[in-house]
Amino acid sequence: MLPSLQESLDGDEKELESSEEGGSAEERRLEPPPSSHYCLYSYRGSRLAQQRADSDDGSPSGTNAETPSGDDFSLSLADTNLPSELEPELCSFIAKRLSKGAVFEGLGNVASVELRTPGYQVGCYYCLFRQEKLLSQTTTDSEHNCSEYVVCFLGGSEKGLELFRLELDKYIQGLKNNMNCEERGGENHVQSYLSSWFEDVVCPIQRVVHLFQEQLTFLLHAALSYTPVEVKESDEKTKRDIHRFLSVASLQGLIHEGTMTSLCMAMTEEQHKSVIIDCSSSQPQFHNAGSNRFCEDWMQAFLNGAEGGNPFLFRQILENFKLKAIQDTNNLKRFIRQAEMNHYALFKCYMFLKNCGSGDILLKIVKVEHEEMPEAKSVVAVLEEFMKETPTQSF
Repeated sequence: MLPSLQESLDGDEKELESSEEGGSAEERRLEPPPSSHYCLYSYRGSRLAQQRADSDDGSPSGTNAETPSGDDFSLSLADTNLPSELEPELCSFIAKRLSKGAVFEGLGNVASVELRTPGYQVGCYYCLFRQEKLLSQTTTDSEHNCSEYVVCFLGGSEKGLELFRLELDKYIQGLKNNMNCEERGGENHVQSYLSSWFEDVVCPIQRVVHLFQEQLTFLLHAALSYTPVEVKESDEKTKRDIHRFLSVASLQGLIHEGTMTSLCMAMTEEQHKSVIIDCSSSQPQFHNAGSNRFCEDWMQAFLNGAEGGNPFLFRQILENFKLKAIQDTNNLKRFIRQAEMNHYALFKCYMFLKNCGSGDILLKIVKVEHEEMPEAKSVVAVLEEFMKETPTQSF
């Protein structure tokens, strides 16, 4: 196990567990962390607030147009699975947040909210969103052409939920679609959708780890190398979980988009086939899959994290996995730049590729990036020849 890997995992696990439990050890025994909850509020601003929102004169009264203060808005409970004695506390918390401003439609925020017991805190994602009414329900008054809501999801810690903030923003779009279907006279899926947020957003990575166990190394390798993956003979939930894991684990967004596209094409041309995951039996079977020491080390980190049963920890491990891969890629690029003018630096490149555990993938990444650079291209070509003479197990 790489020392930097283990140190980062230990630190993140302790921080996540500490932030989710909160308070002293005695308080934690008295008040264990709750399961996930949700609250949906109908939000209504006053006509005065609407006028301020439409103001473009640059006056101070228009700076907090999205979230008016004081009595300029009201929150009415539409649906929740939070205990009735705790809901007023959450409502008060959300009202204070709205009155402070900086809450924008469609962009969620994450904070810690203290409920009931002093020192006991839980992570809270909250988002203000606008729901357009159907044409048959609209009026000539534009003020009534849409309804506004505030949705709150509670569970884990502030740090834990922050890891999923972008996914939760997307989840709100699904909520709006469900509300549209209900308005059209369809089945009532809104309550089920709200109550499933934790299972649908936070738990997929955990389910994939439990499903694949040691085989997770193949999935990590496919994500890191941007190799296409096909899932066969699987139910839709498992298929969604696998593709969600691959999406989160890939370096997309961290490596230049053009490099990613070229890398995907290169991997497809090289292998002429995708990685196949056959889920027809109780234990999935992989075909055309690859692995390396780097992915095997991180696979073990996931299995070690599974013992604690903390779904937020798995996402943190994935973020650390990507961070280490990017660090290794940047180090290799630096060595290659040095090797263009220094033969000893070329040897350093070779030794780095041998010892980093993911030399097979890193070399492909830099090869794609340096395709149009003659000096760097020649260095990469020499490294490829060196690595061909190295047994694959040394990667």
